[in-house]
Amino acid sequence: MTTRLPQWYHQATRPREVQRIGPDGKHYTISVIVPTRNEAANLLPVLVRAAPHADELLVVDGHSSDGTREIAQACGARVILDDGRGKGAAIRCGIREARGDILVFMDADGSHNPDDIPALIQPIVEGRADHVSGSRMLGGSDELHATIHQFVRLFGSQVITLSINYTQNVRLTDCQNGFRALRREVALDLDLQEDITTIEQEMIIKTLRRGYRLVEVATHEYVRANGESNFRVIDVWQRYLYSLFYYLFVWRPPKHNGRAPAPRSQP
Repeated sequence: MTTRLPQWYHQATRPREVQRIGPDGKHYTISVIVPTRNEAANLLPVLVRAAPHADELLVVDGHSSDGTREIAQACGARVILDDGRGKGAAIRCGIREARGDILVFMDADGSHNPDDIPALIQPIVEGRADHVSGSRMLGGSDELHATIHQFVRLFGSQVITLSINYTQNVRLTDCQNGFRALRREVALDLDLQEDITTIEQEMIIKTLRRGYRLVEVATHEYVRANGESNFRVIDVWQRYLYSLFYYLFVWRPPKHNGRAPAPRSQP
C-alpha cells in the first residue's frame, strides 16, 4: 500500500517563525501535543514539520498497535500513554504532562498544517489572548462539503456554534476544530472533563464563561492523508447535545478575575 503525504507537505514552508518573546520580555516555551491511535501512516510528516515550532513534542498515544509510538520516538517526541477512553481523555493527559508555557493541540492525521502554529501562538505571545482557536470557516476545509456524512457534521457544528454565539454574546465561526493553542495555566484552570471529541466545545464554552480571552485565526483543514476516520456522528450526537446544554446552562464557573473582552477573529 502506498502511503500518501498530506497536501500541505508539498507546499513551501511559511517563512514566519514562532515569536517566543512577549512585549514584556517574557520568553515563552511551546509544547505541541498530538493525540494518536494507530496513525503510523500519517504521523511522521506531522511531527517533522511541527518540530521547528516546538520546544517539546508530546505524543499522547492510545495504545497503538501499528508502530505509532516508535515513529514518534524516532522523531524526538516524548511519548506517553493515555487511559484509552478517547481523544478528550488524551488531551487532558497531555495538559497534565506538558511542560511548555503555551500548549498547541493538533491532530495526527495530516488534516492540520503545522506551519499554522505561529499564527495560533502569536496572539498569546503578544498578550492579546489566552486561547486561540483555529477556524475552518475562516481558513477553509476539504472535509466538510463532499458527502452526506460531512454535511451532517457541518450542520451539527454550525448549530453548536450558533448556540454558543447567541447564549454567550460572541461571534465565533468554528467551535469543533481540534487545532488550537492555550496558555498552560488556562488549560489547567478549565478543569476539562470530557473523554471524547466533545472536549473541543467544552474548551470553547469554559474559556468564554471563565472570562478568558478567546481569539480565532484562519487555519485550513486538509483531507486525511491516509486511512479513514473512526468518527461517526450517529455514535456521539447525544453526548454532543448533552455536553452543549450542560456547559451552557447547568455548569457554573468559579470566580475568575481575568479580563474578558469579546472574542475577535483574525484573517
